[in-house]
Amino acid sequence: MDNAELTIAVVGLGHVGMPTALGLAELGWRVLGADDDADKVRRIAAGELPFYEPGVEALLGRHLDSSRFRATTDVPAAVEAADVIFVCVGTPQRDDGSADLSQVESVARIIAQRLNGYKLVVEKSTSPVRTAAQIKRTILRHRTGTNHEFDIAVNPEFLREGSAMRDFFNPDRVVLGVESERSRDLLLRIYRPLLQRLAETSGTPLGVDDRVVVTDPATAELMKHAANAFLAMKISFINMVADLCEATGADVTQVARGLGQDPRIGGAFLRAGAGFGGYCLPKDLRAFIQIGAQQGVDVSLLRAVEQINEARVDRLLHKIRQVVWIPRGKTVGILGVAFKPMTDDVREAPSLKIIKRLRSEGAKVRVHDPQAVDNARRVVPEDPDGLVFCASPYDAAAGAHLMVVLTEWKEYLELDLPRLRELMEVPLLIDGRNLFDPAVVRAAGFEYYSIGRP
Repeated sequence: MDNAELTIAVVGLGHVGMPTALGLAELGWRVLGADDDADKVRRIAAGELPFYEPGVEALLGRHLDSSRFRATTDVPAAVEAADVIFVCVGTPQRDDGSADLSQVESVARIIAQRLNGYKLVVEKSTSPVRTAAQIKRTILRHRTGTNHEFDIAVNPEFLREGSAMRDFFNPDRVVLGVESERSRDLLLRIYRPLLQRLAETSGTPLGVDDRVVVTDPATAELMKHAANAFLAMKISFINMVADLCEATGADVTQVARGLGQDPRIGGAFLRAGAGFGGYCLPKDLRAFIQIGAQQGVDVSLLRAVEQINEARVDRLLHKIRQVVWIPRGKTVGILGVAFKPMTDDVREAPSLKIIKRLRSEGAKVRVHDPQAVDNARRVVPEDPDGLVFCASPYDAAAGAHLMVVLTEWKEYLELDLPRLRELMEVPLLIDGRNLFDPAVVRAAGFEYYSIGRP
């Protein structure tokens, strides 16, 4: 079969499913995107992305026009029409930190009822180790007939919000957790156009590309959780070092530079700041802690990583109190609410916790973000007397006694700092992401404070 003869269903059209579906369409495959959220599917079918992710909306328009991508609310029909099913539904966090796999189980039951020939079921949602085995058991229990074969595979996603399409087309690794040669060969076939692109750009012959990792399903599942836990550990480590730098007068940016130049360590995720947030790192770290604890493994290291991150909000609030003394009655401008730049995602964003705490202490808060204001407003509703979402950074600065940078949007680097300073009641700036050059900000007339820098 050529590309046109293979149909791929992607179930779940969120931050993982949409980039995956459109990336596969761009590689030449026919893709059905299925989601039971009717409003989301309506918007996608009209060419409108329901969240901000650079590059995805352009691909959506292209492949709606090319007919290589179609969105539907009929998940069972999509499953029935597909040869390969990528499961990209949510695995939200329960109160105890473990992953809620009810959406995965629901899709597995639909697949069981719609087996009409061989199907490869690909677990792409980040799920605890042995989820693939549970999916297989569920399909075996609930399938309506016994004459149709299927395989389960794990193909974990390593897509960062804000650069999902770049990560899809330029992966550090493609991990295939398989239990049969048939499933391995089919996944390699699906990714062959991507591997050919990589081979052409890198000069690495197709077939020996060291970015392809073929392993078993359980190992692939564990690999994803271990990767996110390790990245979280690097962030918490450099934030701990930043606290030590503040106590001793050292410069965390120079320490991080020295660490990053060590090839055994690397410079990624060594940027001190207000802590990590978003949907993936906090959730996956807690889930990994639960997995380890359930297996009797000492996970105290991971608990410390989480505790350090949670303490970042307290550290930043302490810094705010040191700078303005009493927050009550003061106006604080916030620059950035998304948990990171190039996304509108505010899930577990440190900014929201800081805003709520400032409001509880009687401060008035004026907030700006290039993309995430609407999502933030749903979590912390606007109050004209105390919390206002602003159309520009300059509006957020109007009458402020303090500005706090909480997301390192490049737009903020382009600010007219003298103008910002003139709009403020008092020119104080706390850089919670070490975005600015201290000398530049001070030259513009600000009293400037950052994280882990003298």
